[in-house]
Amino acid sequence: MKDELFKAIDGKDAVKFASFLSPECRFKFGNYPDVSGAGNIQKFVAGFFESIDSLAHVIEQSWDVPGGLICHGQVTYTRKDGSTMTVPFENIFKMDSAGICEYMIFIDASELYR
Repeated sequence: MKDELFKAIDGKDAVKFASFLSPECRFKFGNYPDVSGAGNIQKFVAGFFESIDSLAHVIEQSWDVPGGLICHGQVTYTRKDGSTMTVPFENIFKMDSAGICEYMIFIDASELYR
């Protein structure tokens, strides 16, 4: 699941990304407000994807835990002006029978739009 999920993200495919989410998923990206519901998350993520040129994740470690998954790595964002920013991230996924029901991204993306 993890490899396919990150492939969808790095491919900026919001529809494929949302297919991993349960209908009532709660999504948290850094300091942005929480977004609830797979459809709302898809819209939020599509907007984020449109605001950058590209992104690429390198997962350095991951841990399967009861009811979820934790991933640690580096993500490189390419801005619309061609400049890049690489920062560490931690993703925590809580899972249920319908997919990812809670998706939390711990990242400092504060410099992305500066």
